[in-house]
Amino acid sequence: MTEPEVPFDIDHVGHSVGGFGGHAFRRFTHVAMSLIPILYYTKGDQMGDYLSISSRELVSVIVIIILLLEIIRLRWGIVVVGQREYEAEQISAFAWGGIAVALALLIVPEGDGAGIERGIYGIPLIFGLTFVDPVMGEVKRIKKDLNTAIVAGTMVSFTVWLGCHLWIGTPLLAALVLAPFTVLGELPSLKYIDDNATMILIPLAALVIMYPFL
Repeated sequence: MTEPEVPFDIDHVGHSVGGFGGHAFRRFTHVAMSLIPILYYTKGDQMGDYLSISSRELVSVIVIIILLLEIIRLRWGIVVVGQREYEAEQISAFAWGGIAVALALLIVPEGDGAGIERGIYGIPLIFGLTFVDPVMGEVKRIKKDLNTAIVAGTMVSFTVWLGCHLWIGTPLLAALVLAPFTVLGELPSLKYIDDNATMILIPLAALVIMYPFL
């Protein structure tokens, strides 16, 4: 069996560029990504019009830029504040998160409403990454216990999905079924694919499969 690249109980602070400050900056950036779907569904068309492209084309352009920058970063082995030492030689968590967020925005069905209500699936999918992942990561770092992290992550995930049901009308069935899949995306210890990707891609795949029944 292939060993995971990074054990779940690794001291991420000690392996982060910038030490605890870099680690805190990484967590802050993670949470700040929750603004992306809100801006996309409320201002995406306006931003696209400014560049004479559609909002979906804008998402594609941004993710292409992220990939190009990642290629350059890997070519030179660059790590910046908040990144971890091992990311000098593999695709960074930020890049994986950017790819996954872009796929969610491009693939998920949109709601019938206008503005924020279009994001009945995209918002909870991305919020699952931006809020559940930091909570589980910090619980694992502090408690050194995976089961405790799973319980904490599950509570936050259901809060996100059920909150979106009350806020923007995410179907209750989708919320109940997909919340655990968000937590499941944090669990695989994969060598090259960061959980920033799997925490979106796993529930995204489940959503695509169950969507005909919603």
